[in-house]
Amino acid sequence: MPRLVRVAICSACGLILASDPAWAAPSLDGAAMRWPWALPFVGLLLSIATGPLLFPQVWHDHYGKIAAAWSLATLVPLALLLGMPAAIAGFVHAMLGEYLSFIVLLFALYVVAGGILVTGNLRASPLLNTSILATGTLMASFVGTTGAAMILIRPLLRANAARLHNVHVVVFFIFLVANVGGALSPLGDPPLFVGFLHGVDFFWTTRNILFQTALAAGLLLAVFFAVDLYFHSRDRRVELIGEKERSIELRLHGAINILFLALIIALILLSATWKPGIAMNVYGTALELQNVLRDGGLLLIAMASLVLTPNEHREVNGFSWDPILEVARLFAGIFICIIPVLAMLGAGRHGAFAWLLHAVTLDNGRPHDAAYFWLTGLLSAFLDNAPTYLVFFELASGDAGKLMGEFGPTLAAISMGAVYMGALTYIGNAPNFMIYAIAMERGVKMPSFFGYLVWSAVFLLPIFVLLTFVAIAPR
Repeated sequence: MPRLVRVAICSACGLILASDPAWAAPSLDGAAMRWPWALPFVGLLLSIATGPLLFPQVWHDHYGKIAAAWSLATLVPLALLLGMPAAIAGFVHAMLGEYLSFIVLLFALYVVAGGILVTGNLRASPLLNTSILATGTLMASFVGTTGAAMILIRPLLRANAARLHNVHVVVFFIFLVANVGGALSPLGDPPLFVGFLHGVDFFWTTRNILFQTALAAGLLLAVFFAVDLYFHSRDRRVELIGEKERSIELRLHGAINILFLALIIALILLSATWKPGIAMNVYGTALELQNVLRDGGLLLIAMASLVLTPNEHREVNGFSWDPILEVARLFAGIFICIIPVLAMLGAGRHGAFAWLLHAVTLDNGRPHDAAYFWLTGLLSAFLDNAPTYLVFFELASGDAGKLMGEFGPTLAAISMGAVYMGALTYIGNAPNFMIYAIAMERGVKMPSFFGYLVWSAVFLLPIFVLLTFVAIAPR
């Protein structure tokens, strides 16, 4: 059993056994807290943003310790200044009420997708590349951006290996498959699953931002086809005369994982519709039965995939535990460091972030949807989109029922900003840097952090401006 699974199971069991429903878990008074409480959260996010660039070896060897240090910088002051019960209650809620379900879903999708192997003698052409990107974009909302990216990136790289110009193929793959394509369900992208955990209906984004997502994806695919056609015409000038066309022989291995993906979707849907009203109290955090069974089922599916998928499929895919372990450790730190931030946001106009609320509120008191879209998006690009989504979700009221109803356009703006603009930088969404690392390993000369930022500014920002005017409802 992988170490990540053992740690998750032991931690959950330990906290459950130590709980006592009779304890009255105190809550944090966000109105009494000031901005310095947010410093560990900002420090951790800046560490994630700059560590791989400024001190890559130190970061690679010690990122878990760095995340743990920022977590302690949050929990220790909470315990000393506000009391141990408040610190424990915040920690338990963050880990069991928020983080556990989040990481279990990512883990299950990562393991299952890693067992699907696509092979074949694909020969790159503008039509084939566009078809692969379109397929990945459609897949992303069902198997997750991480899952779709891990399934398709290696076949795409093999198909384009002989081309002189292939950087743009990987860049647009990040835009579409690792980000925009994941906007239509909680399975697609971590921010939306965070919203689902906070009460947003499973199909809400499908119903409310389908047009916007289709518009953004359609424009990006059209632009990619034109760019790839240009570079392909230049590549053809250096092809060998008389080179024979290879047969495609496309094959799918590890097909049992397709069934496992279907089971994951079924479990998520079941937990969203079946409400038995049974819950276990763990120091003030209610663990509902349907969610506990869902998470346990996801872990069992991941175990079954590991047992029933031949090891050679994962070896050819270059599967390793390092990426998911890094995500697990860093997001554990994020969910801990964001505890006081959420408390202050929950205080609304009486909290330290009243200025941020003012920035996204019109003079008539209604939410400024365009401001929500751009602020959520730009911060998602540099500070990771899942915690940024949660910050603005709470800022917009934190009430899922209200946000799906009266303030539906605001939730749509937050969702689009977090998912779409995660593509602006390598660090905006977890799959981005994973794709970058795989492409570099395969010999693709990927742009630097700022070089990629130029690509995204040229091709993405005009589309986001267009969406602001034609797809975000004026208020």
